[in-house]
Amino acid sequence: MPAPPAAARPAAAIALTGTARADPDSGRLPGSDSFTADACVNTLGDVNVDVNQGTAEARALLHQFSVPLSATRRGARLARLLAVERLRAWGLPLDPARLIVAELAANAALHGRVPGRGFRLTLCVPRPTVLRIEVTDTRGDRLPVTPRPSTDSPAESGYGLLLVEELASHWGIRNGPAPAKTVWAEVRLVSSG
Repeated sequence: MPAPPAAARPAAAIALTGTARADPDSGRLPGSDSFTADACVNTLGDVNVDVNQGTAEARALLHQFSVPLSATRRGARLARLLAVERLRAWGLPLDPARLIVAELAANAALHGRVPGRGFRLTLCVPRPTVLRIEVTDTRGDRLPVTPRPSTDSPAESGYGLLLVEELASHWGIRNGPAPAKTVWAEVRLVSSG
């Protein structure tokens, strides 16, 4: 029997129970007007809406960790430290994930900062060979840009996304829900045996 709609359940009963697979052609969730990129978490709130309403095929995550943080330098540092501790607890390699977390969290604190609002770090292992890192901030109107090499003198900053592009097997940006955006990166996990 499908779960009752989120609106019919008390707020305390709403939880993330799975991740719906988006239609490969349209990128939309079944029965939804929103787009997804096979996301682990879709909102900044502490309560996530159940996307498994009987029509969408849910897939269980092997590991998941999500935490809201302040959009400050201290919050960015804490994101990196928490990611390292979580990766150790899961028995996963620290690099290159900690470098990617550090860069995405620093970008959220520096470029995605809105006074009074934070950002969310999410780590999940949707498949045994993939670690997905997501950083969601509330500046959906300000999308990150990857710098391109120029013949002029090189800039002193702005190369973080080039680092992410080089270290991650895939990365991208997902808009929404308004006013948020999520910058995500996936890292292939190599077995040590």
